Amino acid sequence: MAILQKLKALLDQAKVSYEVLTHPLAYTAGEIAASQHMSGKEMAKVVMLEVDGKLVMGVIPGSLKVHLNTSRASLGATEVRMATEDEFSARFPGCEIGAEPPFGNLFGVRVVIDPALIKDEYIYFNAGTHLQTVRMKYRDFAALVKPEVATLCREREEWAA
Repeated sequence: MAILQKLKALLDQAKVSYEVLTHPLAYTAGEIAASQHMSGKEMAKVVMLEVDGKLVMGVIPGSLKVHLNTSRASLGATEVRMATEDEFSARFPGCEIGAEPPFGNLFGVRVVIDPALIKDEYIYFNAGTHLQTVRMKYRDFAALVKPEVATLCREREEWAA
């Protein structure tokens, strides 16, 4: 399977520079990062959330997990929970489940990115398949997606606290 055509069309039309990286079949951000010899924190992963009854695409570092209480407070929400695959898979036609690119705007889904990802020059993410990753400048990603920035994670050391 090739890079998601909707994504390719958007990137090409915007004339932004991006690189498609092919890797062995991998289902987690950690597996992808290891196969591409990068840190898990450099790989962005998509997590689907239900925030006050609405589907939201969270984008977080691959090495971290969503912290629901932190997300709720940061988003000013009453309720935040992880969405189930049944609740979101039909919203992303052409994407393998778990390989959705962080371009919720292509699918009518609000995008919220954790601030840990906005400080890097590049962002790496799934391209709609478990075999390909896209690398592009964060500033180009932000210009195309216009994500909301909100804290969705806590550092691992804080989990035990």
